[in-house]
Amino acid sequence: MTLAEIQAKIQAGIENSTVTVEGDGCSCSTKVVSPIFEGMSLLVRQKMVLAVMDEEITNGTLHALSIKTRTPEEDA
Repeated sequence: MTLAEIQAKIQAGIENSTVTVEGDGCSCSTKVVSPIFEGMSLLVRQKMVLAVMDEEITNGTLHALSIKTRTPEEDA
């Protein structure tokens, strides 16, 4: 899976998000910025992103995913 594919999938799955992805495709890190995260705990935010990528994690396409989530205000 390419970094662009990971980025596109997360952007499609997390409303109004801006996503950056770094890494090699099977082990990567991502930063997801979305207003939808307002008022959510970090754990809930991460679970949302993991749910979007669940199939790839489960089938081994994506081995490791480091996640940082922010609201637009937190990212400013």
